[in-house]
Amino acid sequence: MFVKGEISNFKHHYTGHMYFTLKDEKSLIKCVMFKGYTSNLTFVPKDGMKVMILGTVSVFERDGVYQIYAKAMQEDGIGDLHAEYEKLKAKLEAEGLFDTSHKKKIPFMPKCIGVLTSNTGAVIRDIINVSTRRNPNVNIKLLPVPVQGQGAAEKIVKAIEMMNEKKLADVIIIARGGGSLEDLWPFNEEIVARAIYNSKLPVISAVGHETDFTIADFVSDLRAPTPSAAAELAVPQINEVQEKISSYEYRFKNALIKKIEFMKLRYQKCMGSKAFRDPMQKVNEQYMIIDNVIKKLEFIISNKVKDEKTKMIKIISKLDALSPLKTLTRGYAITEYEGKIIKSVEELKEGDKIKLTFKDGSKKAQVI
Repeated sequence: MFVKGEISNFKHHYTGHMYFTLKDEKSLIKCVMFKGYTSNLTFVPKDGMKVMILGTVSVFERDGVYQIYAKAMQEDGIGDLHAEYEKLKAKLEAEGLFDTSHKKKIPFMPKCIGVLTSNTGAVIRDIINVSTRRNPNVNIKLLPVPVQGQGAAEKIVKAIEMMNEKKLADVIIIARGGGSLEDLWPFNEEIVARAIYNSKLPVISAVGHETDFTIADFVSDLRAPTPSAAAELAVPQINEVQEKISSYEYRFKNALIKKIEFMKLRYQKCMGSKAFRDPMQKVNEQYMIIDNVIKKLEFIISNKVKDEKTKMIKIISKLDALSPLKTLTRGYAITEYEGKIIKSVEELKEGDKIKLTFKDGSKKAQVI
């Protein structure tokens, strides 16, 4: 018997068996393919694939439900939802909504965590348990939203906008458990992706299991593999923070003690120096140096004056020996005519009035 449908909620067990649901627009049926048949597959089944299955239908006694025991499977194209997912992903990626440059930093120590998820189920309990265990003082605000089904995307968008408008939290966690592609579809809606991108508050996405990826994961500021992991990423371990603070306090205290000891040694060294013990000693030493310099200068100047005086006496003696006044003392006289010294009789004529200079004065005379 051949059955055609779309794979959903696919699980590849570690034993090698494959478990999944086959569905169409109106119905679905569980399927299992044991390891002995999976080795013949030429492709890797994924959620959203359309396949044709050859197998038998039987009742699983434990659950009392019909399921197909598949013996062969061939690919029949990618499902419509998966194709729509890939198309939207490519569109938003091209617009830059996934760029890391737009990612906001998650606050290190948020006071309040805003959680958008169902108010029932294990997701919110896991987030509360992990968050309060890591930091008992953290405040968690739950804004209940439907996480699957018609109209869920619109309500998720409104919740994100309300969180931002009223600033209800420091960081938002959008979370839900695992599920099939159609179960997770609200988180693949374009309006949800744009609401996360436009959020002023940082958003952590924790949708589905670790292997599930939604559009919300790509556009959010941080993706967590599980809701519990999202709580760990949003809330730091308070004990580790306290230990780090204590370590810093110890290091700063030791550094301060060493600094004080160093400054104390410098102070003692300064106070033990001569400048502080006898501040005038340095001044007096400089006075002594100045006195010695003055004495040397006086000695040098005195010797210089003596030398120059001796030189001057020698020069005066030479000048005196050559002085015409010296010659006058021996009975000679200087003859001048009209201010000019006469050296020859030919320079004078009879009747010229001349001046005669002797050793003790001068007299006027006339040539006859």
